[in-house]
This record gives sequence, structure tokens and C-alpha cells, in this order.
Amino acid sequence: MGKKLLVPDIGEFENVEVIELLVKEGQEIKKNEPVVTIESDKSSVEIPSLIEGKIEKIEVKVGDKVSKDDLLLTISNNNAVSSKAQEVPKNTENLIQEAETSLKKSQEQQSSKSEIRYPNKELEQKKEGPRSHQKLNDKIKTLNRNDIDPQETSEWLDSLSSVIEKDGDQRAHFLIKELINKAYTAGVNIPYTQNTPYINTIPVNEERKSNGDQNIERRIRSLIRWNSAAMVVRANKKYPELGGHIGTFASAATLYDVGMNHFWRAKNNKFGGDLVYFQGHSAPGMYARAFLEGRLNEKQLDSFRQEVNPGGLSSYPHPWLMPNFWQFPTVSMGLGPMLAIYQARFMKYLINRGLIKDEGRKVWAFLGDGEMDEPESLGAIGLASREKLDNLIFVVNCNLQRLDGPVRGNGKIIQELEGIFRGAGWNVIKVIWGSYWDPLLANDKTGHLIKAMNETVDGEYQAMKARDGAYVREKFFGKYPETKELVSSLSDKDIWRLNRGGHDPHKVFAAYDKASKNIGSPTVVIAKTIKGYGMGKSGESVNTTHQTKKLDIDDLMYYRDRFDVPLTDKQVQNIEYYKPDQNSLEIKYIKERRLQLGGFIPERTTYAKPIKAPPKNIFDNMKESTGKKEMSTTMALVRMLTNLLRDKNVAPRLVPIIPDEARTFGMEGFFQKIGIYAHEGQKYEPEDSAQLSSYREEKSGQVLEEGINEAGAMSSWIAAATAYTNHDIEMIPIYTFYSMFGFQRIGDLAWAAGDSQARGFLIGATSGRTSLNGEGLQHQDGHSHLIASTIPNCIAYDPAYGYELAVIIQDGLRRMLELGENCFYYITTMNENYRQPALPNGSEEGIIKGLYQLQYSALKSELKVRLVGSGSILEEIKEAAKILETDYGVATDVWSLTSVVQLQRDGKETVRWNLLHPSSSPKVPYLTECLGNDDTPVVIATDYVKAHADQLREFIPAPVTVLGTDGFGRSDTRDKLRQFFEISREFIVLSSLKHLLDKKQIKENILTDAIQNLGLDSEKPNPLYV
Repeated sequence: MGKKLLVPDIGEFENVEVIELLVKEGQEIKKNEPVVTIESDKSSVEIPSLIEGKIEKIEVKVGDKVSKDDLLLTISNNNAVSSKAQEVPKNTENLIQEAETSLKKSQEQQSSKSEIRYPNKELEQKKEGPRSHQKLNDKIKTLNRNDIDPQETSEWLDSLSSVIEKDGDQRAHFLIKELINKAYTAGVNIPYTQNTPYINTIPVNEERKSNGDQNIERRIRSLIRWNSAAMVVRANKKYPELGGHIGTFASAATLYDVGMNHFWRAKNNKFGGDLVYFQGHSAPGMYARAFLEGRLNEKQLDSFRQEVNPGGLSSYPHPWLMPNFWQFPTVSMGLGPMLAIYQARFMKYLINRGLIKDEGRKVWAFLGDGEMDEPESLGAIGLASREKLDNLIFVVNCNLQRLDGPVRGNGKIIQELEGIFRGAGWNVIKVIWGSYWDPLLANDKTGHLIKAMNETVDGEYQAMKARDGAYVREKFFGKYPETKELVSSLSDKDIWRLNRGGHDPHKVFAAYDKASKNIGSPTVVIAKTIKGYGMGKSGESVNTTHQTKKLDIDDLMYYRDRFDVPLTDKQVQNIEYYKPDQNSLEIKYIKERRLQLGGFIPERTTYAKPIKAPPKNIFDNMKESTGKKEMSTTMALVRMLTNLLRDKNVAPRLVPIIPDEARTFGMEGFFQKIGIYAHEGQKYEPEDSAQLSSYREEKSGQVLEEGINEAGAMSSWIAAATAYTNHDIEMIPIYTFYSMFGFQRIGDLAWAAGDSQARGFLIGATSGRTSLNGEGLQHQDGHSHLIASTIPNCIAYDPAYGYELAVIIQDGLRRMLELGENCFYYITTMNENYRQPALPNGSEEGIIKGLYQLQYSALKSELKVRLVGSGSILEEIKEAAKILETDYGVATDVWSLTSVVQLQRDGKETVRWNLLHPSSSPKVPYLTECLGNDDTPVVIATDYVKAHADQLREFIPAPVTVLGTDGFGRSDTRDKLRQFFEISREFIVLSSLKHLLDKKQIKENILTDAIQNLGLDSEKPNPLYV
């Protein structure tokens, strides 16, 4: 007897239409294979089979309405089991397995008499070695005048020191945690702190030493410092208006040098490469290093910030301007940190989906302490921790200064950042003090040195490095007799040499080594440096450092001597670059280090294999009329994505990105079909597990559900849209969002996408100021296309019909996938339902170019107008055409405006060509060709502000009226909103008649009567000001 496949729980929907049959009678089907597609007015979803076997009979046909438990198929299979009766849901199976595993572990722990084991303890001790460098009793000390029993305190600390020495860190951590738990249960009010003392995180005896040649590395670092500064000074000597920055790289040179020499692995044919987000203001240092490596020449260095002619170097990291060099645009403060987090997350996504190998690659991001004030800098660090992004390393260059002054003059930025990152679950490594401080800290028996370090604020630290050793002796060490005694044998020069951790290659190497080996969490290295390090009186640790772009001869001489650059006084006066001979130890060493690490960084390449484009007929069902059935273009989009997910070449590469609005857009069917990405899978059974569109999370899930987080979703989109270069795999990201919360909210990221040469689709769903009628002012988009038009490689469309959308998406796939164009698409779709007509013959070219004729008037009349509309307002245009022809005898042609942006770019390009080629026959803009060279009036109406379509006016020789939605949005019915904003069919008719009156083709009374007959109010307030 055949088994019956019934309609599963489809939630709140009933009488849902069957729009596709995906199987045939007699066909063998497998479990989870889709059999039919059903569609409501809000959602389209495939129903999978829960039974394997041969289809005996299909019980439904296209157009039928079905509800829960209706019969779909009869399937013959003696071994088939009704899912509803016997199948244990997958999520339930997982829960059972986890419970059994947990029970087994519990039993094992009981059998071992509750002994606490540390499987990694021996390994850690072997790796770190015995702690015999100094007595741990001396390391753990306290200095607190409120201590009522110092003897007891000393005993507790001695005990802790003994535990650390005997049993290691893990045992000490366990005991401290148990004490805290006991205190909490006893009701003790424990003071909360996420901070550790103001010293380095890694003890001296745990520092891993570099195997590099420190003398050669210092010489290389000095040459890079010099050439970096010389490049900026030379440029501004020639053209003082160019600007540039010396101080940032001066403070960060060691941080970059250690990474370049020892840690950052380049992409090559055997390895995918680490990804490094360089701090934007440090760009001169990267150019100076590339100069020594032989990748840039002196002429190019002399073209710094001079990019109009070929060969110039961009001011900051810009892949668009230097497409073979820079990988990531970072200088818009705050974007680098967020983009790096989502890049690391997307790398894990690709690994967990089996699209790339797990090679242990890392994402490094270099940030400034001033930059950390940007909300974007810290806004996603919680996600990095939740996702356990141990492939991510932040390096925060804490030179204590931002552009105008101290970052935290009255506080301590390093301690503040430590608390924030530790609280978010990051592994924090502080690199505050250089090696010259180690003996002082070792001899700080009373703890007064650490006390002084903890008490001194950043404004004081900055001032000390702007003075001299005597000043530091008095203002810092002179705070306590004990600290003054510590340095009594040191000269002022010795005190001045006490270095900061970020300038000590040994400390930086140890921190990077520890960070690279951390497992289970992201790491932040917080390094203390001096802004303008080595710049002398003109720039070292002074508030004006960031603006310093010129150094006088005395400063240059000081810089040369400070870093032992082998230049004569004459060469310094000429601000000459210094590059050793190709056979020198320095050049051989720098190339050898990069060779061992796989190649040069930064470098941008792509070896991605193109995705085979889907067949041309893949969207044919969207090019047919829906008849009486009404549908929104957003639902049409869902249908198209469903079709793409059936293509074996395209489906794995699709990356649907949704900021918590899948159900709004009718995309919840994807939850079950392809799953929601979750790095730990799904640890729970969702409350809607019995429903067809259940919320299914999976480690190999495909949908990126980003939550209410447009900036994060856009960052994910950029990571996916640049995977062709960063991971050598072509992906097709489709980010769908409320159009108002797209470009307006993440405009800076949209520019970063353009700079990054992103490829993908941005879908501004629920678009238009009146189409999204109920949500009101802050949700209603009237200007996103204007913003999109400013980004040169963003191609924007506002289609009215499903067939237009199909043509546009297919062309986008062709351009981005087949031709490899570095462009991305912004397409607006609507949630307004109306009948979808069939694709007119021969209209594809016009759809792509931005305009095509939809209706030709058959009326023979001297009164003529042309009506042009886009998006849902095209329906108002068509209704206005009926009124004009029926009531006023006006022959009315209707044109569909799919892209203002494409038309205005074509028009301006044509005008430019004509300007520069006066002796050639002038070209004609496509828009002008379409609308002819006669004086037939044109009325354009869109659901966007008038400035949007006003861009077309100069290319239309006839009189033009543009209707748009200027003003604040508000909630009401669509009809009332369109009347309010004066884009309704009535206002379109009135505007058309006004043109005919201006041409003296009709009398004034016709217009006056029309105002009354159309129900319009002549004294209506201007919506712009209401």
C-alpha cells in the first residue's frame, strides 16, 4: 500500500496556492527532495518529501489551494515510514545524542572519584618550562594601605605562588574561580574588575624568543622609517598641498616589522594567505618596505598622493586605486575593525561549508587607540567572541594620541580597552613595557613601581616622552622613595632609554607568537608606543604630531642619527632615499624572510575559477504573466532565488544575507531548505520544529542571519563579495534589507564595497516612500537611489515587474560571473502586490539600459504626452494614461523607467564625448533616442525624491515635469500617501494637462475643471514642509 505525503504544518497560512510541481508520476524520489512549491501573498516555499520511493500519483495540480494535512502525493515504498508518525526530528536526535554523551562523561567523572584532571597541564609546562626565573613569591605582591591584616594577606599570596609554581596556571585559575564562587554563594559583595595591573601580560620567563637576526632587522626597520618619512617630506616640499602623515607609522614600525619578518604568510599556490588590515595612516611605511623589496621604485615613491598619472601611490589603502597592491580599504575610521571581524567569520563560514580548506589562516587588523572611539570599532567584538574566532587578531597601537590631543588624558586607554575586550571574552595581551624595564620590575620588591604605573594617567605618560630623562626621574620615579631608589644608579640617559613595549621587537614577537597560538577565542594585542617616535622636537609625543608632514634639516639629521641611517649630511639635506645594494645583507634578508613566508604582503591577486552561469531559461517562469494573480516584486525575487538554488553550479555559491527580516521578505522557506549558518550547529529544538519553515541552524548552513545589524550584515556581504580575491573562490552574496536602512545607514561601508571591488547583489526590499505605507517616517525610503548613484561601480535599478527583475539579475550574473566585472548591483523591490504582466518582445535591452516603451497609444490625436514611471508608481502611470485618453482625448505613451542611474550615466558620458570630440558627429544619449527630438511633453513619476529623476532632465529635449516624494514620510494607505506626495494618477493627469495648456493646445478652463473633477485641492499644503 502506498504511503501518503501530506502538507506539513505551514504555520498560520491556509489555502495556499501550489505554483510549481517539481516531480512527475513514476519518478523515484529521495527523502528531503522538493516535490511542490507553494506560495502565499507573503512567502514562497518548497515542500520536501519525507518518504523515499516511486511516486504513484500526484494528488494536486498547479493552481490548487492547499492547507495543512492535505494530500500531495502517494508514494510506493514498503520500507517508507511516515515522518509524522515515526520520524524523530533531526534536532531531537541531536539532543538525545548530546544527552547520552553528557551522561557518559558524568559517569566517567564519578568513577574517577571526582578527580580534576588537566589534560593540557603537562603539555603547557613542557612548552613554557619551569618557573625558576625568579621566585613567584616575589612576583605576587600587594600594596594596599586598607589591608587590616598584611600578614594574613601575605600567607594567602604565598599559597597562591606555591600553587602556580607547583601545579601551574590552570590549577591556580581553578582555585581562584572556586573562591569567587564560594564568596558569591556566601553573599559577599565582590568588586568587579576586568583589569589586570598596568604591566605586560606575558611574564619575562614565558616570552618566546625570535630566531631572527635582530641587528639586521633593526637596520631594515631604520631604513623603512627613514624612507617612509622622506617620501612624505619630499612630496610636501614639491607640493605643500598634498599632506600626509609621518607620526603614525613612526609609532607602529616595530609592530609591522615583526609581523612582516616572522608571522604574516602570503598567498601562493600552496596556501591561501593571511589577511592583514593595515592601519590607514601607516600606508607610507608599507610603501617604504615595498621599495626595499623591489616592488616599488623611487619614481613611484615620489608620486605619493599624486595619482592622476599612472604609477602614483594612494594616500591610504585603496584597492580601487592600487588593485594589485592593497587588499582592504581601512582609513575610514572604525570600518577596518568591523570588516576584519566579519572577514574572519566568513572565513570560518567557508571552512564549515566545505568550500575552502582549514589552513590555519589568520586575519590581522591594525588599529589606532583613537580609532577605538568609533562605535564600529567595538560594535562587533561580541560576535567575534561568540563565534570563537581564534583566526582573528587585533593589534591596537596605543600611542596615546589622536588627531588633536591625548586619547584619554585623564585616564588609561590601555586599561579601558583591556576591560572592554576581556569583558567581551577576548584573549587580551598587553605589551606596555620594553625589555629595559624588566630589571626594574624584577627588583620592585615593595610593589611601588607597579603602583606608580597604575596611578599615572596617559596625559602624564605622553608629557614624559615629550621631555627628557630628568623630567621622568622627577615626575614618575620621584612619586615614591622606593621608586626613586630603584633608579638611583641610572643616569638620566638610561632613564630616557626605558622603552615602551610596542617599540621592543622581543616583546612584540612574544605577543604575536602567543596570539597566533591561541585557540577558542579572538585575541587583541594592546601595544603601548610613542606617536612620532624618533621625530624629535617636531613630532615626538606632541599634540601636533598627526599633522606633521614636514621636517626641517635639524629634525632630519636627528632622525638619521637616532636610527643610524647611513646617509651623509648632504644626502640628508637633499632628503634622499636610502636603498642598499641588491647583494647587501639587508636586501637579501628582507627577501629571504618573505620567501620563507610565501611571498609579499600586501598584494592583491585572484585565482578564482568562474562559476558557470545558470541557463538562460532559468527565470523563464518569471517572464510570463501571472494572470489575475497579484504578486510583489519581492516575492518574485524569492522565486528567482529558489530557482538559483536548484542550479548545481550556482546553488553552493549563493550567500543569502538577512538582517532578521526573512519572514518580512518571505524568505523563511530558506531556513529548512539550506539552513542558517551557526558555527556550533543547533543545540536546541526550535519551538516551531514541526513547521515547514522551522528555524534550522546548522554548522554547514548557508543563510547568514545577522540579526538587527545592518552594518554587520553589510560587512558580511563585503567579505563574501570579495571572496574571489581574498579566498580565491567566487561567491554570489545577496543581502536583502529594508531599503531605508541600507545606504542611508551604512553609506560608508557601501563606499568601502566599491573601493574593495565587490561583486554581488544588494536588494533594497520594501522600498519606496509610499509603497511601504504603514511603517512611517523612519522606514520609508525616498532617496537610496540618489546615494547609490554616487558610487561609480554600483549599478542601480528600480524594476516594476518580475520580468524586469529577472532580466536585470540575469545580466548581473553575466557581468559579474562570466565577464568578471568589478561592479555590484543595487536593486529595489516592493512589498506591494499587483498583477505581473509578461515580458514584452524585444524589451530586454531597454530594461538593462534603463528605459523601454511599455504601451503605445492607438489614439489618433494632436494632444500627446509621454508618461514615464518606475517601481510601483508605474501602475499609477498606467492608470493616469487611461484617464488622459478616455476623459481628455490625449494620446498617451507609457514608458517603464528601470534605472535613472544607468540613463544619467549614459547621458553624461555622451555629453562628455561630444565635448572632447567637436569635429566628430555628435552622439545621442539613449534617453534622447527613446523619447525623440520632438516637443511632446514628458511627465516622470517615481516613489523617490524629485532630485532622483531630475537627473534626466538635461537629456530630454521636450518639456519635463518630475513628480516625487519630497518631504518626511508618514503612515497611511498607499492611495492617501500618493495623493499627499502628489505622485498619484490624479496629479500625473494634472501635470500632463498643464503641459498641454503651456503649449496652448487646451484652454485654461479644462485644467481648472480637471482639478475639481480629479478631487484635488488647490490650497493643499506642500508636502515638503508638512
